[in-house]
Amino acid sequence: MATTAPTTKAPLPSGIVSYEDYIAKNKVKATSSTMDQGAFLTLFTTQLKNQNPLDPVKNEAFVAQLAQFSQLEATTAMKASMENMAKSMQGDKMLAGASMIGRKVAVPNAPAMLLGGQPVQASVDLPNGADGVQMKILDNRGQVVRKLIYPAQSPGSMKLAWDGMSDSGAAMPDGAYTMQVLASSLGKAVQPTVNMFSTVRSVSSAGTGDNTWLLEVDGGKSVSLADVKQIAY
Repeated sequence: MATTAPTTKAPLPSGIVSYEDYIAKNKVKATSSTMDQGAFLTLFTTQLKNQNPLDPVKNEAFVAQLAQFSQLEATTAMKASMENMAKSMQGDKMLAGASMIGRKVAVPNAPAMLLGGQPVQASVDLPNGADGVQMKILDNRGQVVRKLIYPAQSPGSMKLAWDGMSDSGAAMPDGAYTMQVLASSLGKAVQPTVNMFSTVRSVSSAGTGDNTWLLEVDGGKSVSLADVKQIAY
């Protein structure tokens, strides 16, 4: 059976250096981690000058290289565009957060801040409704100053309010209080999360690099802008 001899490239004429040898002998430390259009054209021209005239690079190979570089440029431009869009969105979130300064937002488990005798508002979620609801207001010593009983509630969100008065009818001093809610639902006692409506005092960046903004409310508690579920006037 006849065998086929391995194919070998013809030797280069004197004075001609292959592209691969040129690159191997003229390695230069890269000054940048990216290649711009000028660097690519320089490399492209060098390849043309140092190709083997007996075995030149085919036109299809050059076209393929140009196509790859064009795709790389398009991807780089898209990345820059997305980064600009992200910065723009960050500014929009900042403005959205700033527009809520002075507004009331629902903050889970926030302190009940009594200020100027103004009513303190809150809400609880009762997905299964309730046979009865009890609300307690505790002072900073844990003493109950007000207790209210509510009748059966339909499934959904229940609004609560405290007028700042004690059980004896005395006006309580301004400060931070705690609101506790107990409900009886489907024959079981449950303690739903109290969403306290607190006034937004400032807006700041979380500094985590993920474009998160924090709202600081009365009592010094902070809540993420993305976690705000309800805003009150």
